[in-house]
Amino acid sequence: QVQLVESGGGLVQAGGSLRLSCAASGSDSSISVMGWYRQAPGKSRVQVAVITSDGFTNYADSVKGRFTISRDNAKNTVYLQMNSLKPEDTAVYDCYAHTPLPPRDYWGQGTQVTVSS
Repeated sequence: QVQLVESGGGLVQAGGSLRLSCAASGSDSSISVMGWYRQAPGKSRVQVAVITSDGFTNYADSVKGRFTISRDNAKNTVYLQMNSLKPEDTAVYDCYAHTPLPPRDYWGQGTQVTVSS
């Protein structure tokens, strides 16, 4: 059973930056993929960025060039550096982890990011 603990959300003005962190614990097997999803009010949850244990990354088009995902495999921690934030980035950001054996998805409790105009 994997537990994900997020930190780093908050309130920031448009154009500002925030850094989210998510630490995973309790895993007896390797975590292959970690990443971030977000859900804005009245909308479905969507992928923001993911990273594999080998360092391959994938970003949503809406955040390319502004957000950077990174990972410390030794610490089982994933980071999301968010720059040039826009009001439309306002959402609850959920940390995600996937283990291949057994194949399971895990979610954090969510952290609120609010960008004021």
